[in-house]
Amino acid sequence: MQPRGMPHIRRSAEARVITKPASAGWHIRAIALTVLVFALVLAQAVAAFAKPESLAPLAEKISPSVVNITTSTVVEGRTGPRGIVPEGSPFEDFFREFQDRNRDGEGPRPRRSSALGSGFVISEDGFVVTNNHVIDGADEITIEFFSGEELKATVIGTDPNTDIALLKVEAETPLPFVKFGDSNLARVGDWVIAMGNPLGQGFSVSAGIVSARNRALSGTYDDYIQTDAAINRGNSGGPLFNMDGDVIGVNTAILSPNGGSIGIGFSMASNVVTRVVDQLKEYGETRRGWLGVRIQDVTQDVADAMGLEKAAGALITDVPDGPAKEAGLLTGDVIMSFDGVEVEDTRGLVRQVGNSPVGATVRVTVMREGKSQTIKVVLGRREDADGAADTGGEAPEQDKEPETKDFLGLTLAPLTGTIREELGVETDTVGLAVTAVDEASEAFEKGLRTGDIITEAGQQKVATIADLEARVQAAKDAGRKSLLLLVRRAGDPRFVALSLGD
Repeated sequence: MQPRGMPHIRRSAEARVITKPASAGWHIRAIALTVLVFALVLAQAVAAFAKPESLAPLAEKISPSVVNITTSTVVEGRTGPRGIVPEGSPFEDFFREFQDRNRDGEGPRPRRSSALGSGFVISEDGFVVTNNHVIDGADEITIEFFSGEELKATVIGTDPNTDIALLKVEAETPLPFVKFGDSNLARVGDWVIAMGNPLGQGFSVSAGIVSARNRALSGTYDDYIQTDAAINRGNSGGPLFNMDGDVIGVNTAILSPNGGSIGIGFSMASNVVTRVVDQLKEYGETRRGWLGVRIQDVTQDVADAMGLEKAAGALITDVPDGPAKEAGLLTGDVIMSFDGVEVEDTRGLVRQVGNSPVGATVRVTVMREGKSQTIKVVLGRREDADGAADTGGEAPEQDKEPETKDFLGLTLAPLTGTIREELGVETDTVGLAVTAVDEASEAFEKGLRTGDIITEAGQQKVATIADLEARVQAAKDAGRKSLLLLVRRAGDPRFVALSLGD
């Protein structure tokens, strides 16, 4: 017989065995709940830090460096008041007499026209950045500071390509200024502040986010930050700030159907502006690198026609006299890297070349006839390259009735003296003239038109129909499904790939 009390002891042991896990589980859940609450509090604190309750402290800090710009220009006056009174008005005779008297006298009198814009101070000794279009053609430039003080400004230099101008004022005391930030660090969604003088209403602040990066409008060196911070006429030349109070852009343009802000504004990225400003400060002008080639993007059909692995790089369509020609670059080369940086497209290459020092020796890697080559090029200066003439080959005289050929929707004929005269083509141009285009063809879809000149096929020069037929056969023998043509229109070259069919 078991001793009395044992069942009680057994039950207690069982109770302990049962209750211990339950107790441990409760503690684990309590700890997990505490961690969750702490994480939520931390997240709220981080969010509060990322988005301040008020932008006033930041605005107060940086606003003294933002200025209003007023320009004055003398323009030709009009001959008397026009359209002021309707016909039949009792004042009609008076204004007609006034106009007649003005016409019989000294004629139109010049008048002054004013314009408004914005800018910002970048040094305590009075350098001011704004847009070129704000001060272009101005006879007088007045800078109004946040304090209300006004000073006359002089133009140090301008760059129409990026729409940037550098001004200088002479102040008796050091001026408050702001510094540029790294625009490459700006992310889509980051908070930004725009400051300026919208619609001539005086100092104004607006806030928004970075909506997009690397926008291109119309310029060669464009690198715009898109923002929904309110930008209107008069904001041009004003700064776009990040939350550290650094300038990451210069407000330049808006996209709007009615002239007012609809939340699509563009600021030239600070990493572009700083290079321009440094050159304007040192030289009074810009000095950009110049490679000396005409280029186009490598599309997939062009890549297929050239046997390239991927559609990347910049395809050279022409090599006029200049650094590239002296170094040995050729039409049809595909630039794959420039100065050690891989080339994705023409826009990136143009910007990289322009940012390179004049006179620098750079390595340019190209694909030529399926093989990679690296060529050293000494860069020239872009601003000295204007007016560079294109070069061509020798053109045979062909005054007889030319042979024609129908080719992939095109009717082609060799260039003769008569055709050259009709098309305004220089006598040294060699190629085949497009005399007709089938509007249902791939050639028409890709933009070929009557009057175009085909100077190369399969990256080889063509002067006769026989040359073209040989290039077509060579492409087919190589297993190519398309043929690359170099087409010129009014002297401007571009490559077009046409499918050869079965």
